[in-house]
Amino acid sequence: MLSKIIEDALNKQVTDVKNYIDTELSNINRGLVATPESKENLDSFASSNQGSMDPFLTQMAVQYGYKIAMEDVLETLNSESDEE
Repeated sequence: MLSKIIEDALNKQVTDVKNYIDTELSNINRGLVATPESKENLDSFASSNQGSMDPFLTQMAVQYGYKIAMEDVLETLNSESDEE
């Protein structure tokens, strides 16, 4: 009985984390600075701006890192729940 309660609580926490990540990923481009879809897009912007938009480039890099980190966590959570 206790193990079922713990399992249910953990499943709820995993579901909450997945929902949070989904929300964050869907809202990531709603700010002033767009999030690059790929590293190639980020590299392209970096090479084309020639240092004139460094604050934007920095923010784009931060947002891209945040995006790929969330996608990795979501992929791990999904693969672990598929294994169960």
